[in-house]
Amino acid sequence: MPATSHQNHRRRRTYALIATAASLATAGALVAALPGAATATESSDRHGGGHHFSRYQDVQLLSFNDLHGNLEPPSGSSGRVTEHQHDGTTKTIDAGGVEYLATHLRKAREGNKYSVTAAGGDMVGASPLISGLFHDEPTIEALNKLDLDVTSVGNHEFDEGPKELARLQKGGCHPTAGCYTDEEFEGADFPYLAANVLNEKTGKPILKPYWVWKKKDVKVGFIGVTLEDTPGVVSAEGVKGLKFKDEVETINKYARVLQKQGVKSIVALIHEGGAPASTSYNYDCDAPGAGDGISGPIVDIAKNITPQVDALVTGHTHAAYACTIADPSGKPRTVTSAASFGRLYTDTTLTYDRFTGDIARTAVKSANHVVTRDVPKAPDMTELISRWNTLAAPIGNRAIGYISADIPSTGTESPMGDLIADAQLAHGKELDPETDLALMNPGGIRAPLTYAAKGAEGDGVVTYAEGFTVQPFSNTVNLQDLTGAQLIQVLKEQVSGTNAASPKVLQVSSGLTYTLDLTKTGADRVVTDSIKLNGEAVNPTATYRVATNSFLAGGGDGFPTLGQGTNDLVGSDDLTALEKYLTANSSASNPIAPPAANRITVVK
Repeated sequence: MPATSHQNHRRRRTYALIATAASLATAGALVAALPGAATATESSDRHGGGHHFSRYQDVQLLSFNDLHGNLEPPSGSSGRVTEHQHDGTTKTIDAGGVEYLATHLRKAREGNKYSVTAAGGDMVGASPLISGLFHDEPTIEALNKLDLDVTSVGNHEFDEGPKELARLQKGGCHPTAGCYTDEEFEGADFPYLAANVLNEKTGKPILKPYWVWKKKDVKVGFIGVTLEDTPGVVSAEGVKGLKFKDEVETINKYARVLQKQGVKSIVALIHEGGAPASTSYNYDCDAPGAGDGISGPIVDIAKNITPQVDALVTGHTHAAYACTIADPSGKPRTVTSAASFGRLYTDTTLTYDRFTGDIARTAVKSANHVVTRDVPKAPDMTELISRWNTLAAPIGNRAIGYISADIPSTGTESPMGDLIADAQLAHGKELDPETDLALMNPGGIRAPLTYAAKGAEGDGVVTYAEGFTVQPFSNTVNLQDLTGAQLIQVLKEQVSGTNAASPKVLQVSSGLTYTLDLTKTGADRVVTDSIKLNGEAVNPTATYRVATNSFLAGGGDGFPTLGQGTNDLVGSDDLTALEKYLTANSSASNPIAPPAANRITVVK
């Protein structure tokens, strides 16, 4: 990897100077620097030399979220967006890839001297092989080249724990893998913000809570938080020694801090999101009323964040929206999310009032734009991808199986989910022939398998790199004993407790069947009498041997009953289980077909 440019070092020094300046500035100094007798349309010659002064300055805020190390164009549905047409129909557009994202962002910045680029977390983690194999150093390098200015942390920034996150920020070789090139990894040029992630011992944020962007006399503060429930969606080891505070409480606290420093224009970067009523990226979620077309956690968060915050850049749900949701004073406020995997970017115009130092929120405009692949590739990104692919090729290009058609990863029950559950059941039976079933969390399935060749491997060939993209977490396959009553409770936890509002429907291995009745509420949505294993009703008093990944076995994703199993046995990692299953059950002449996804009967 080439050494970081002098420009990058200059940017780091700039961040330090801005932080110092922000701490010294006062509201009084800001007001004193502004003329007091101008109107909204007035301009003046401030220095008698013909210099034009304007009260208002448009600041371009470019943002994206949930990149997850997708440097190359994502495949299948992960690499497409849906666009709503004027005639009421929709069409899909191929999107994503940092070669194209770089081109689009650089084009968007042209002519905008006041432009800042921010992100909403999950830049790394659950990454394809080209980045995940190298502990996401390639993604940080790409983000540096994209001129990202600031990002919040997301839950996936904690996949490898806080020490690894600190390394991504500050640089240095990986503690066990070492250096991948003859140059030491330099870390991120941009600050990661973690205002609500505290060290349990010190009670202080593990990274900077906020950062101030400044250009000439314009200042905008950024506060970064991740979802408070990060410990519920990350392995226990990844968040050991950390405490995650309430998002609203934290943002309001640091908004007051920034205000005291004279920073009146504030953007919150929040790794939590919502669900718009339409999957089209250009859906108007303000119709018929502000925010009416969006639901989910971000709605209550937005309604309670202080009016001192002028815009919210969000993420986590991988949805696309550019909405307004009323703040506590009833004033509309922009809330955006740019889907995931670099398929979209958001362009928001913040109109800065030099007299007040604040954003004129009535003038805020925001829209999502597709990262289309019909533009020239950015040569520096092409070179970066080629360089890292060369290092990954000996591992990534190895064939591990064959498929007869696309195996999708979407839907309440997905063919990809069934395939993974079957692979884990097979691995479980190798460990213990008495293994009865397997359960897989949907959030652990990161991509589909596509029939069309991605490289030179040929159609229908599944490479190790493609398998890694599907299951990048390196969870182990664990066995544990559960009673029938506990198994029934696990299935009910999919739609109750912390999962009541946003169900997490587990993918199930062959032989386990039941009915999910979505016309009912809470735990009743899982019809108890319908739960059967190999055609027989699950016996509440019997003992069943269950295979899950280590994340679920620890009670992750809101399944506390899975954390109560007994007689634990730890097997190989989940990708190895998938590889062994594909190798054993497919060949070039007899490829595996997509599972029918008919194990869960869904009533709507």
